[in-house]
Amino acid sequence: MFTCTGYASTSAEAPLAPFTFQRRDPGPSDIEIEILYCGVCHSDLHTARDEWGGTLYPCVPGHEIVGKVTRVGAEVSTFKPGDLAGVGCMVASCRECDSCKEGLEQYCVPGFTGTYNGPEPQTGGHTFGGYSSHVVVDSHFVLRIPEGLDLAAVAPLLCAGITTYSPLRHWGVKAGQKVGVVGLGGLGHMGVKLAHAMGAHVVLFTTSPGKEADARRLGAAEVVISKDPDAMAAQGETFDFILDTVAAEHDINAYLGLLKREGTLVQVGAPEKPLSVNVFSVIWRRRNFAGSLIGGIVETQEMLDFCATHGITSDIELIPIDQIETAYSRMLKSDVKYRFVIDMASLHKTSLPEAA
Repeated sequence: MFTCTGYASTSAEAPLAPFTFQRRDPGPSDIEIEILYCGVCHSDLHTARDEWGGTLYPCVPGHEIVGKVTRVGAEVSTFKPGDLAGVGCMVASCRECDSCKEGLEQYCVPGFTGTYNGPEPQTGGHTFGGYSSHVVVDSHFVLRIPEGLDLAAVAPLLCAGITTYSPLRHWGVKAGQKVGVVGLGGLGHMGVKLAHAMGAHVVLFTTSPGKEADARRLGAAEVVISKDPDAMAAQGETFDFILDTVAAEHDINAYLGLLKREGTLVQVGAPEKPLSVNVFSVIWRRRNFAGSLIGGIVETQEMLDFCATHGITSDIELIPIDQIETAYSRMLKSDVKYRFVIDMASLHKTSLPEAA
């Protein structure tokens, strides 16, 4: 075991604060990574504040990790000290169910182990995430970070990037298709960039007229203000695929009606309340309404390589770790374009008390 430093919440009401804890030393198949950057995901906030229930305290969030390999286990041949490496939302799965065998670890039947707030059999405790100086992860779940990209802006690709890439890839989005992206936030801005890079004609749906210029800069060919009934009607039955990234309550039927026959709408945003689907929205044109969850390890590596080929990273605001609570407050107001990323070098400038 070795001492690690980070930021943690100790209860649902407690703000994140400096924290020290013990990490396991790398086992035969493990990789130790010095964390350089960690993206800030909305799920970090939900978990730290126990808004989804089941949070294990102390909670060290963070599952968009980019860093440098410092140690490798004796059985590891894929990485060596000094290599750039990334860790996303998963650090373990059963590796035996059909989903795992097919490279779809995110759909592991017993359930994958989250990078934070999951069980850690090696220590008998729970996993601590990327708001920390180091992480130790089984090499199967470590990603290779391509050279030539802004490392800080790569971090959100490990959640926001793969969450939007996976459904675009699975449903075969390609050049010549018309693709809608609903919402221009942390997920939506990645959806626009990726669909554009795949050659699609991208239409961004937003409630905010002020986002039009940004949407076009990111790759949208058209911007539709979804509060305008005439603008929505003009798009009727023209879409091959729609990616809905909105995590707030909204009328899903308004978008299902824009699909062509046999078109697909995939929901990746997770509204707090269930969405009400009018069955005739799907029956009338044999449309598909589906969901998607991050991606497997092989697909995540594919996404990173695709982004390197096309020069794609996330639009970010880099922050020191002692500004994390301010970042959370701003996230709740959608006051970020489009993802916060923590510069983990700032952790070394923080006074860290010993763990209780």
